[in-house]
Amino acid sequence: MNKTNVMRLLQQAKIPYEAGQYDFDEADLSGLHAAAGLGMPPEQVFKTLVTRAHKQIHVFCIPVCCELDLKKAAKVAGEKKIDMLPIKDLLANTGYIRGSCSPIGMKKKYPTYLEETAQLHDTIAVSAGQRGCQVILSPEELVQYVSATYADLTTNMV
Repeated sequence: MNKTNVMRLLQQAKIPYEAGQYDFDEADLSGLHAAAGLGMPPEQVFKTLVTRAHKQIHVFCIPVCCELDLKKAAKVAGEKKIDMLPIKDLLANTGYIRGSCSPIGMKKKYPTYLEETAQLHDTIAVSAGQRGCQVILSPEELVQYVSATYADLTTNMV
C-alpha cells in the first residue's frame, strides 16, 4: 500500500497508527463495506461527513453504522441550521473526493466534531484520504491532532 498524505502527516506528528486496507467497491460506498473489509466492528469505523451552515464548513466523524443527526450537529456547531455539503463542492473545499474524505489533512482547518462513542474504543479507523485505505489510531490522538470536540452527533443505528 502506498503511503497517503494522511499517513505522512500522522508520521510527521509522531502519532502512532496502523494502515488498514479493504477492497473498494464503487457500487458500495457504505462504511459498512469498509468495516467488513477491515474486519472491524462498524461502531469502531468512522466516516467523515462535511456540512455547511451559511459559509462555514463543519466536519463530523461518526460511526459508519449511524446517521448524522443534523439538529444535534447544528446545535453542537452553534448554528441554526446545517446541511450536508453538496458532493460537487467536496473536492474544492476539502481536497478529498467522496469515499476518501478524512478529518486529517483537509485543505483548511475546519471545526471538527467526533461522535462521543469513539471514547469507548482504544482505536478507531478513519479514512486515510484514499478510497480503500484507512488509518487506525487512538481517538484521543485524533481529537488532539485535528482539534476536534467530542459530541453526541448521531441518530438511530442503521
